[in-house]
Amino acid sequence: MTADEGPGSLAGQLLVATPVTGDFFHRSVVLVLHHDDDGATGITLNKPLEAEVSAVLPDWQPHVTPPGVLFQGGPVQLDSAMGLVSVPGGVAAQTETLGISVLFGGLALVDLDAPPPVVVPEVSGLRIYVGYAGWSAGQLEEELIEGAWYVVEREPRDPFHDSADLWRDVLVRQRNSLSLVANHTHHPEQN
Repeated sequence: MTADEGPGSLAGQLLVATPVTGDFFHRSVVLVLHHDDDGATGITLNKPLEAEVSAVLPDWQPHVTPPGVLFQGGPVQLDSAMGLVSVPGGVAAQTETLGISVLFGGLALVDLDAPPPVVVPEVSGLRIYVGYAGWSAGQLEEELIEGAWYVVEREPRDPFHDSADLWRDVLVRQRNSLSLVANHTHHPEQN
């Protein structure tokens, strides 16, 4: 959590789409990057695209975590890209000069204009996201009240999960009734 985020911040947690969430966010898992009174931003972790990273950032292709494709981070600013990296412990003090901005819990954003050979030795995972998810002041809170999202703790492997079943996997590991939602289907006779 950064200094401008208060104790009620959801930064670093996951928003898991509920069965009532539709359109782009259907069965999405969103990592909240920033959340305060002015709004929130995050990236959708489980929306791989068919385009390889080399289509827009060829120098980064050899360094991305499999499957080596771009991910759609959200419906906002689809003309921008951001790199999410895992930073091993102890690197935080020197990362700003390497083009890495530490977020929380061993995760950071990488400056994709930096040369990969300078950055790659300092990170252990990399995914590149096109666009992001964004909420204006109070909008995310309203969606939570409406029941559009479950808020759950993030595990270190979640941002680099290799399965298309991240939504289901996150719900299954919950130690409460949320684990039952993992088998939800839109066909009531099968629920």
